[in-house]
Amino acid sequence: MSEKKKHKVFVNGAVNPQFIADSIAKHSSKLNIGAHNIFLGQVRADEINGKTVQSIDYSAYDEMAEEKFHEIRETAFEKFNLTCLHIYHSKGIVRAGEISLFVFVSSKHRDIVFDACHWIVEEIKANVPIFGKEIFEDQNYVWKQNL
Repeated sequence: MSEKKKHKVFVNGAVNPQFIADSIAKHSSKLNIGAHNIFLGQVRADEINGKTVQSIDYSAYDEMAEEKFHEIRETAFEKFNLTCLHIYHSKGIVRAGEISLFVFVSSKHRDIVFDACHWIVEEIKANVPIFGKEIFEDQNYVWKQNL
């Protein structure tokens, strides 16, 4: 892995829709980009044992998680011909319907961004130590299964 600057990934609470829009808008001046792909992970109001999930409280082993995100980022740049790559993940409470993961990739060509975005999201789910408590209306919770 290179010693490139490590980007901060975690945001407090939900990823704000305006932040997502602003991120997209900033890329219109980058004239070497021909394609973008975005993955937005949204908290679902799943029903578990007759109770509805109201929110997820995300936590992580910060240092280890940030290192894993950095490794995924660097490997993605090595595997795919990307122009830009941004990853943001929530920590703390995120309510059902809100965004908890924002992955934004850019390249000259569309096939690359589709493949890269899919690979990145799968790597995050499989390898980054992020934990979620699914919290119900009665404030009881279960630990989220990463599916």
